[in-house]
Amino acid sequence: MTVYHFCFDLNHYGWLRQDFYRDPFWTWQRTAIVSLFLFCAGLGQAVAVAQGQSWQRFWRRWAQVAACALLVTIASSFMFPHSFIYFGVLHGIALMLVIVRLTAHWGQWLWLAGALAIAAALSAPALHASWPGGSFLHERAWNWIGLVAHKPRTEDYVPLLPWLGVMWWGVAAGQWAFRHAPHGLQGPIPRAAAPLAWMGRWSLSWYMLHQPLLIGFLLLVR
Repeated sequence: MTVYHFCFDLNHYGWLRQDFYRDPFWTWQRTAIVSLFLFCAGLGQAVAVAQGQSWQRFWRRWAQVAACALLVTIASSFMFPHSFIYFGVLHGIALMLVIVRLTAHWGQWLWLAGALAIAAALSAPALHASWPGGSFLHERAWNWIGLVAHKPRTEDYVPLLPWLGVMWWGVAAGQWAFRHAPHGLQGPIPRAAAPLAWMGRWSLSWYMLHQPLLIGFLLLVR
């Protein structure tokens, strides 16, 4: 994610000439990054539920994510006034965390629920082709659902569908791992990965700080 954003910033300030919005080399990277984000968020929720995380602690963490999502909207409105981020990855995670927490008891049905969520988003173009009245789903008040035929004009767009399906799969995978290898999720971190472990422990902080640092560095160089 950091490397991707650094390349995006280089492009934004004119040191690269790439199409981050249509070139599959970049769009597929973004899809992979967001998929990992949400799958790992689902795994984290599986661990939290298995360890008996209280609702009080859940809401405290949720408030941090929601506050950061609001900060992203405010900051992006200055940098991209015509395509600011109003429902990006943190906005999506904030909504999906609540849904996932309430549905974690679905167990193996989470695999099917995830598949249906992804399939619903993939079928959106056909939905709009057969139902002209569905054009309201492209309006900002509704496009957070994800049933759109084309991406809205915004720098980061992570709607409920299909991405809730990815997070549901993360929860299902975490629950499966707890049943079949419970110590594998709680054992020591491999020594080779230990230097990067702090990025996982402070993932939200890193997400919020890396872009200001990268942009500040590039502005200083320029």
